[in-house]
Amino acid sequence: MTQTLPEGLDAFLAAAGWSDAAIEPLAGDASFRRYFRLRRASGKTAMLMDAPPPNEDPQPFLRAAKWLDANGLRAPHILAEDAQRGLVLLEDFGEVRMREYADQWGEDERAIYTAAVDTLIELHRLPPGPFRDYSLQEYQREARLLVDWYCPAQNLYVDAASYAAAWEEALAPMLPRQRPGVTVLRDYHAENIMLLGALHKQGLLDFQDALVGHPAYDLVSLLQDARRDVSPQLEAEMFDHYVKKTGQGDDFLADYARIGAQRNAKIVGIFVRLWKRDGKPRYLGMIPRVWAAMERDLAHPALAPVARWFDANIPADLRAANGGQFAA
Repeated sequence: MTQTLPEGLDAFLAAAGWSDAAIEPLAGDASFRRYFRLRRASGKTAMLMDAPPPNEDPQPFLRAAKWLDANGLRAPHILAEDAQRGLVLLEDFGEVRMREYADQWGEDERAIYTAAVDTLIELHRLPPGPFRDYSLQEYQREARLLVDWYCPAQNLYVDAASYAAAWEEALAPMLPRQRPGVTVLRDYHAENIMLLGALHKQGLLDFQDALVGHPAYDLVSLLQDARRDVSPQLEAEMFDHYVKKTGQGDDFLADYARIGAQRNAKIVGIFVRLWKRDGKPRYLGMIPRVWAAMERDLAHPALAPVARWFDANIPADLRAANGGQFAA
């Protein structure tokens, strides 16, 4: 893999004491960020994040990482930073991701997911971090990605105003229950959790978009994973584990479905945008999994207004194909 190195990197690494390290590019994700592994002859490693302005801003990542670290959760330690250039040198969590480990060692899947849920429970026992609130406007902006990107890609002309109204009706009862709220990492799933030498020791990644919101959000992100199949049985077991440990009330299942439907609608829109705008068609293959989870969420009575909108605006044949077939 060949990549152009970031501008100003030599001076940054010299100041950080890592100028003698070999630089290995790593595969990218769905953003403009790039990652490199630095490897010294001694075998010691570190991670370099290149998040160059104006497309990226490392400050939210730095703020969240330092808050998580200060509160006993395992974000990577910050070894050096130059936010103006978008360069951050990080502790290297290694290469053992929850996703690949769970796929290879299926007998450990339940234990790994239990540990991931327990990490959320630990996070949710803390006062919310220094992040802005997950507002109705933010939920609406995200849900709108489906009508902005997915529907045009399917040559569908839909009623966007009634879509927004349906979401407001469905989400409004939940909003009082997310105050004072918990820290929501927003992308908490098996590809963003590293295993640090033991199944119960988990390193966190990709938390720069953290907000203060509902405790069900990251649970949905983990258990309705866009990138990995989580069986309905495991999802139910882990949901019950969380509820038992936290004492959530009768409304929690309804709120879980609300957030699941909203998040999955957003992800469908984002995956189509990655195809149409950014030339990354590989995300289209994940849409059937996301759509199937969204259908399960829409079946909850709390989502009745949104379910009616889908019934009226998304043809049955597309939904039967889990939203995964696209017009040329």
